[in-house]
Amino acid sequence: MHTPRKTVTSIGIIGIIGFGAFGRLMARHLQPHFQLRVFDPDRPAQFDDAGKGLVPAEIPEIGACDLVILAVPVGAVPSALAALSPHLRAGAVVLDVGSVKIGPALAMQAGLPEHVEIVGTHPLFGPQSARHGIRGLKIAICPIRGRSAGRIAAFLRGVLGLNVILTTPDAHDREVALVQGLTHLIAKILVQMEPLPRRMTTASFDLLMQATEMVRHDAPGVFLAIERANPHARTVRDRFFTLAEEMRAHLDGNQHQAPSEAKAEALLAD
Repeated sequence: MHTPRKTVTSIGIIGIIGFGAFGRLMARHLQPHFQLRVFDPDRPAQFDDAGKGLVPAEIPEIGACDLVILAVPVGAVPSALAALSPHLRAGAVVLDVGSVKIGPALAMQAGLPEHVEIVGTHPLFGPQSARHGIRGLKIAICPIRGRSAGRIAAFLRGVLGLNVILTTPDAHDREVALVQGLTHLIAKILVQMEPLPRRMTTASFDLLMQATEMVRHDAPGVFLAIERANPHARTVRDRFFTLAEEMRAHLDGNQHQAPSEAKAEALLAD
């Protein structure tokens, strides 16, 4: 049985793709409130004594923390859990921050001891959308094991000012398959169509390009996780491409062309 930890004073962060932009974003907002220990063999965090301190650490030191954040790609969650699991204390809380929730939730339930609490999270923002602050931005919280999800949600809402959405892994993945999967898919295609107009643009086009810029520099693994690791993404993707093909067929054929459209084309041809 897990014993709930009443207070959290230390947080450990595990990353294996570099303590990069999102890791620094987390640290900036958490460091005033907690001691942070960071493990990343590829890009170790630099010691920082601002706030309560940010310290490079090894896996056993991460496991000794009250709360551990898995900031790793979805595919790397099982190996991270295998390394971490022997070092976790009773009552510790482990949470992930991935864009997909069903797979990591199952992996954490299978790979973590019963005395550890589990919470799935997905910050619905990144470094670009949070460059002016995170207050008012959204984060999904999935309670998986234990009672800590409520306390974490209260901190995120009351202290950091985030808009907390309590959900389940399946409900999360169903919505994100459309919301995030479609956004990243369209952005990837638009980037491949460059160079795109930058001078003679409309407000709607500018907004489309703004959305593209928000995800342009995401790590390749993020896009693949959104499109491949989410079991609901393929259905959305297939539906989108089917509708796109139907629209192509409609635009390429004249049999259903409205009379006004045919008259306008005739005038332009004269």
